[in-house]
Order: sequence, then structure tokens, then C-alpha cells
Amino acid sequence: MEILALIILMVYLIAGTEALLGARTLRFLKETPPLEGEMFPRISLIIAARNEKKNIETALQSVLNQDYPELEVMIIDDRSTDGTSAIMDRIGKKYPNLKVFHVSELPDGWLGKNHALYSGAQKASGEFLLFMDADVVMEFSTVRRTLGYLIEKRLDHVTVFPELKLKGIWLNMVVGAFSIIFGLYTRPWKAKDPKSRHHIGIGAFNLVKAEVYRKVGTHQKIAMRPDDDMKLAKLIKKGGFRQDCLLGKGMIFVEWYSSLSGLVHGLEKNAFASVNYHLSAVIAATVGNVLFFVWPFAGVFLSTGLAQIFFLFAVIMMVILYLDHARLQGLNPWYGLGFPVANIIFLYIVWNSTLKTLFRHGIEWRDTHYPLEKLRANKI
Repeated sequence: MEILALIILMVYLIAGTEALLGARTLRFLKETPPLEGEMFPRISLIIAARNEKKNIETALQSVLNQDYPELEVMIIDDRSTDGTSAIMDRIGKKYPNLKVFHVSELPDGWLGKNHALYSGAQKASGEFLLFMDADVVMEFSTVRRTLGYLIEKRLDHVTVFPELKLKGIWLNMVVGAFSIIFGLYTRPWKAKDPKSRHHIGIGAFNLVKAEVYRKVGTHQKIAMRPDDDMKLAKLIKKGGFRQDCLLGKGMIFVEWYSSLSGLVHGLEKNAFASVNYHLSAVIAATVGNVLFFVWPFAGVFLSTGLAQIFFLFAVIMMVILYLDHARLQGLNPWYGLGFPVANIIFLYIVWNSTLKTLFRHGIEWRDTHYPLEKLRANKI
């Protein structure tokens, strides 16, 4: 037991120290100066929307109110059935810089959202493309600040982590746990290092040079990837282009999911995809999650002597990581109290996605079935 506890503590010290130091290199978007000057490059902002009746008007209003003179806004309705199309058309009549498109049929070999974003990009006239989700609300200087950072750092791609607005204690706890795991796995602070294979892309806000987007193959290369945001980032990084990320706390907001059950259902499509549909990877991730994120908390109470001390220090390191992560993402630090239980729920979400994908021989997304063999074939 002592050897296991020591190994866990050493992993925490090494990975945790890197995470804490790496997080210090991430910049907040609100602290980034907006782009100044008289000439502004044209940006085509592209949104794919399906059944977003609840949030679409508020989100679109924040987009249309951006303090950026050369902004072309394009929203593509991906076969909505809840009245989203009518709302988009109504708003489109009021704003000449808003272009509304409707997709009635989905071509074979495409996920709906990916096809909608690709369709918008094909019609776009901007020097830069900004891919966004349909439920994102932005502060009015968001686009100008992000482009200013991209130009200042001579980047080809910038993504922004949104501040999550969540309801309910358990939803907050699970999303907090998911965020920590995602950060430790992706190591976003390494994305700007051209020598690192790490990459980062967030669907809420992905700004990329149009010529780079075309050079890496567009969404055609990731037509069947539910994790299209991360895979687009991977294409950009593999192509030898430069990318970085910003923290959108106080600038970009998204509800993401309105309930824990909504989160479970929403991640059915992409939790298994994140490990390229490998069952062995899910098993390994489960063992690792229990070993490092659940067992240390139990070990404090179930062990004695040096093992108990090692587990205690591992837990302290985890608390420090959570508090730092909460500061960066705008999460309530008190929700960290449920971290071990939240991780067990997170594992349920992963296995729910895995088993349903295997038993259904594919995923169900936006009222469409996508066969597993086609999903697996789209490797990046």
C-alpha cells in the first residue's frame, strides 16, 4: 500500500506542478488589448445551429453587437424542428450583415454540425474564419481582442475557453471534474509550443486564418468526427501552423448543458470518440481515473502510517489544482468537495457513451444515426 501511495503522490507532484506552472502561462482574454487601427481584416463568423430556440436570439444579439467593423456573420440552420429557423429568419431581416442559410438534407458521410460549418466556410469571404456554437454569448469587444492577440503573437489559430454557466450542484461538480481531467489530458498550455504534439480547440470559439483552414483540408478531413473542434486543432498543429488558447472568463459565456441528465445525454456522441473508439483506452482511463482521482480520498481514511500520509499529500495537491482551475475557469471552488463522487459520475458518462455506441453500432446525434464503422474510419 505504501508503494502505491508513494507512486500516486509522485505522479501528482510531477503532473500537478506542471499543470500549475503551465496554467500561469495562459492569458485571460479580458486582459488582452483590442486590435486598434483604421484597417481591419474581414472576419467571417460561422455558426451551426440546430434546435437552439432557447438561446439563439440572445447569442445572436451578442454576436451582432460586436465592436468589429468588418464582421460577416453567417448562421446555418442544420435541419431544426423547434422554431429556430423562424427566429433566425426574423433576426436576419433586421441585420444586413447576418446571412441565414438552411440545410434541408444531410449528405452521406457527414455529421450535421460539421457539414453546416463547412457549408458556411465555403460561402465565407473573410480573411479569418471564426467557428462558434449557437449558444455562446460574448462581451462586445471579444472578437477585436482575440484577433488582436492572434496578430500580436503571429498565430494562425486561437481558441477561447468560455466561462460556463451551470445550474445545480451535481452538474457543477461533474463539469468541474471533467474540466480538470480535460486540462490534464490536453495540457492546453503546450499548444503554443511548436515542438509539442499537444493541441487545443474549443467549439465555443475557434478563430483561424481562412488560408490555413483550407490548407489543412477544411472540415472535409473531419467530416465524421463528433470532436470536430479538437480535431480541427490537431489538423492545424500537424500542418505546422501556430496556435494558442485564451481564457474567456468574464468575456465569453455558455450554458453548455442545463442539467446533469442533459450532460449525460449530450456526451453520448463524443465521449467514446475522444479515445478513437478504442475499448482498451476506456478501460485504461477508468483504471487511471479511479487510481488517481478517487482512491487517494478513500486511502486517507482506509490506510495508516506512511501510506495515509502520502495519500493525504496527494489529496492536498488535488485540492490546490482544483482551486487554481476554479480561478481560471470561473468555477465555484466549493464544488470541489464532491470531486471523488463527481469522477465516478464522469466514469458513468464515459461508459454510457461507450456501451451505447457499441450496442447501437454507432451514435445518434441530431436525429441521425451514424454507423460506427464510418466513425472509426475517419482517423486523424
